[in-house]
Amino acid sequence: MVNKKDITGIILAGGKSSRMGTDKSFLMLNEKPFIQYSIEALKPLVSEIIIVSDNQNYDAFGFKRVNDITKNAGPIAGICSGLEASSTTYNLILSCDIPLINSEILKKLIHAVDDDSEIIQIENQGKTMPLIALYKRHIKDIFNDFLQKNERRLRIAVKACNSKNIILEKVHEFSTMNVNTKEELKRIEDVYNR
Repeated sequence: MVNKKDITGIILAGGKSSRMGTDKSFLMLNEKPFIQYSIEALKPLVSEIIIVSDNQNYDAFGFKRVNDITKNAGPIAGICSGLEASSTTYNLILSCDIPLINSEILKKLIHAVDDDSEIIQIENQGKTMPLIALYKRHIKDIFNDFLQKNERRLRIAVKACNSKNIILEKVHEFSTMNVNTKEELKRIEDVYNR
């Protein structure tokens, strides 16, 4: 398995959260902000955590924070910014709106590292999740090319890389739920409190 000194954790917290109407990272679940769950899932597995956001409120968490290199350009820009700031070959990238995520899921990505794959992403219930994934640092150049061409769709950029999917067992089906609406927040609260 890849040593944690060779892995950086990158949390993307720069989204607009337009459907939720508020910054999702600071939504609370069981008296903890969402981003804290991403931090706790990453911490045992990485040598450093970087938060990608222009919002200085994240400095309170005590980790390195970097601004988006290209403003309002979605997750491709966030991933590029995080990889640019990283000094390790391997990078665990998480969005900030998946409060049921845990280290066990992320370990599956690390265990799947091979010589060929540039991106290893979770697949759950037939859906690939490029924001719960392990990225090799050098793909920042590929992603940067997409940004220069004004391509904002993450799936298109991922397709240009050598990627593989790790399919989650049914027992983990709720672990990757993300929250975009108040209804989804309610559903996560229900799952959490089971």
